[in-house]
Amino acid sequence: MNLDLTKLLCRKEALFPFAEQKAIFQNSVCMVTGGGGSIGSELCRQLMKCHPQKVIVVDIYENGVYELQQELWMTYGSGIPFVIEIASVRDYRKMDELLQIYHPDYLFHAAFHKHVPLMEHNPEEAVKNNVFGTWNLAELSVKRGIPHFILISTDKAVNPTSVMGATKRLSEMIVSYFSREKKTTFLTIRFGNVIASSGSVIPLFCRQVEAGGPVTVTHPEAERYLMTISEAASLIMRSVRIAQGGEIFVLDMGTPVKITQLAEAVIRSYGYTPGKEIEIKFTGLRPGEKLSEQLFTNQEPLLHTEDSQIFMTPAQSVEGTKLLPALEQLRQSLESGNKGIVLRELQQAVPEFCPKKTNEK
Repeated sequence: MNLDLTKLLCRKEALFPFAEQKAIFQNSVCMVTGGGGSIGSELCRQLMKCHPQKVIVVDIYENGVYELQQELWMTYGSGIPFVIEIASVRDYRKMDELLQIYHPDYLFHAAFHKHVPLMEHNPEEAVKNNVFGTWNLAELSVKRGIPHFILISTDKAVNPTSVMGATKRLSEMIVSYFSREKKTTFLTIRFGNVIASSGSVIPLFCRQVEAGGPVTVTHPEAERYLMTISEAASLIMRSVRIAQGGEIFVLDMGTPVKITQLAEAVIRSYGYTPGKEIEIKFTGLRPGEKLSEQLFTNQEPLLHTEDSQIFMTPAQSVEGTKLLPALEQLRQSLESGNKGIVLRELQQAVPEFCPKKTNEK
């Protein structure tokens, strides 16, 4: 295969000056939850280049962080200030212990369940991890005086039609609620689809082509905002520099790209002709999926930042009188063991959540 992923963006890749990143993170202590994932691991790679005092990776899946550790050891040597903690963000007491031990200057929270179809089938797990894992870390960041908390979100949180998107929207609301606490600077970063990340469509297309096809696409009009893994990590680090507290940042990703175009590009990269030598088969939108995504809601003002490639919406007020009772009802719904009750309470907590259950071709 000979595929230049940056050409799929239909725009120039947005990478920010390394010198600015190094000036921020040199000699700092950084903690990355979900650090074994695609975005988390790339963020760790970029942070290590900045000569931090220490990078602490928190992840429940040991294989990903083990591979990252071996990679970094090969690059820098085994004496690097890189620490792995196997733990879940669901565990409040353990997270409190880790924050007290390391007291990071920057806490990057990327430990999320992200697969839309899987979370449609397991809404209670999405709520436990994405919602209450975020609550644990946000509350503890204020309690322990962590200077910076960075939430990694998704455009699927905007007017969500999926459980995953709704739980990520609720995590954004939690961060907005805590952003009034001035001890900690909270910020949120929304990503589009990250090309070639773990579980994304490009690796799937490659496997399908190698198997002789067909390459499956949900809908001929399905389109997504795209960004590279390098862009994702660079955007995170750049946004930290310009954040004042409570903002949501989004990279200017140009126009959305049709998934069919991605499928055709992958097929051609193998030397085949799309539709002739390798079939493209449309399977229908899966439950929770949209034809297209949005970066901001109609209620969120879109503002330019000092960097022309980054947009933002300022801090939004989230009242505890509404959020806290909704979270308590959601927590109680988990104890019921009933997925339907969990979904009902999730809709109550996120009024704009409009579940989409029917397949559409």
